[in-house]
Amino acid sequence: MFEYLPPLNDHNLPYPDTMHPIVVHFVIAMVLFSVLCDVIAYFTRNVRLYEVSWWNLCFATVSIFIAVIFGQVEAGLAEPYTAAETTLNLHTLIGWSLSGIIAAITGWRYILRSRDPKTLPAPFLGVGVLLVGLVFFQVYLGDLLVWVYGLHTVPVVEATREGILQ
Repeated sequence: MFEYLPPLNDHNLPYPDTMHPIVVHFVIAMVLFSVLCDVIAYFTRNVRLYEVSWWNLCFATVSIFIAVIFGQVEAGLAEPYTAAETTLNLHTLIGWSLSGIIAAITGWRYILRSRDPKTLPAPFLGVGVLLVGLVFFQVYLGDLLVWVYGLHTVPVVEATREGILQ
């Protein structure tokens, strides 16, 4: 069965480069922009920004599941060495959690929007700020995996293949 799969390249991937960071940057931007639009709309009473925020949150909800799927595939192919395992496991756990959290917040936002699309309660903004904090922590963990541990970089993949890293 494995002979039908494409061979792994220098990055230990079956495709040219990592897809997870590409997709996840859309999620990060959409979540941050959604919360920013909510805060600006709340204080300026510009209700059109609530609509912008809503659609960004909807697309972020769909996109995070795509990002998590690519993240799982790429984490499985990364062959992480001992020093990177804890960070990768935490990043994976928070990624799956964020997909559920963002979906729940989107559901809550849908209910609020159905009741009155021109207002948003302050507690929702507070949850948005907490979400931004969690997203920033997740970004930090992802940065560690790439820039410190070098997962899917050519030198680390070569060192792992040669048995230097374990």
